[in-house]
Amino acid sequence: MTDVTDGVLHTLFQSEQGGHEQVVLCQDRASGLKAVIAIHSTALGPALGGTRFYPYATEEAAVADALNLARGMSYKNAMAGLDHGGGKAVIIGDPDKIKSDELLLAYGRFVASLGGRYVTACDVGTYVADMDVVARESRWTTGRSPENGGAGDSSVLTAFGVFQGMRASAAHLWGEPSLRGRKVGVAGVGKVGHILVEHLIEDGAEVVITDVREESVRRITDKHPQVSAVADTEALIRTEGLDVYAPCALGGALDDDSVPVLTARIVCGAANNQLAHPGVEKDLADRGILYAPDYVVNAGGVIQVADELHGFDFDRCKAKASKIYDTTLAIFARAKADGIPPAAAADRIAEQRIAEARRG
Repeated sequence: MTDVTDGVLHTLFQSEQGGHEQVVLCQDRASGLKAVIAIHSTALGPALGGTRFYPYATEEAAVADALNLARGMSYKNAMAGLDHGGGKAVIIGDPDKIKSDELLLAYGRFVASLGGRYVTACDVGTYVADMDVVARESRWTTGRSPENGGAGDSSVLTAFGVFQGMRASAAHLWGEPSLRGRKVGVAGVGKVGHILVEHLIEDGAEVVITDVREESVRRITDKHPQVSAVADTEALIRTEGLDVYAPCALGGALDDDSVPVLTARIVCGAANNQLAHPGVEKDLADRGILYAPDYVVNAGGVIQVADELHGFDFDRCKAKASKIYDTTLAIFARAKADGIPPAAAADRIAEQRIAEARRG
């Protein structure tokens, strides 16, 4: 246990991945709750980010994920133009086995104890119905159902924003903001991915998909027989003639193994933390692959849940999410001007906005 604690403290106080304002370890033995709430920054406003429910192999892995995701939310919210800092929570355990109203209520009490410094929402393993339960204990909860005063599922605008980022990538690389006639591979066709596929088909793209869940693949191929499926992500990234690769499952999709064999010219997807480690963004650039930073293009969901705090209006949110197109183009322009990869350019812009807020 000492090694775990030392590792966490080193990450918090000494490593480049640190700099978080607050980390809360939460436990409720009666319900089985073990959770971590990480607040990276409140410079722009209350920290906003979802709750991930996942069976981490170790507590250390859970803390590391919370820290990384919270930092990413600071950058995402800054680039989305929101008056929110970044935070994230993880609940440790298999949601199919231990999730209960009692556990979610206990978690809600911990969120409430932060007095509005952290606003939560859905993430991997949590859903609208779960947020309705959490909201019974904490008013700083978004992603609730319309019946309970919320905006409902944020996947619709997340997918829309990714599509806007993809259009911007196409415009930058090929001079036309369209995927018509382009072959796009989507890895992960769950909550967000299957909606993204609909946008791509409507735009005239040739779509190839894969997912670990066979029923998710069938849902699309039954409706759209022209969509082809491959066995796994390894096959997808090697698909001949692939123009765009859209990682829409868990993070770490771009690593030392995948980047060298990737056939696509553009990477633009909904997954968080797609770059497995620092330096991958340069590897992509060296291969001539245009990378649309994940936290920029997948910000449609957080735009929606942030709006929920002020009385949700879908048209207003969609208008904000449509600006992801312009933001993505601005990042590519900054990257070219500074001679750096787009991921580094996005970081610089986000860090500048956060720093200006701190000085203000």
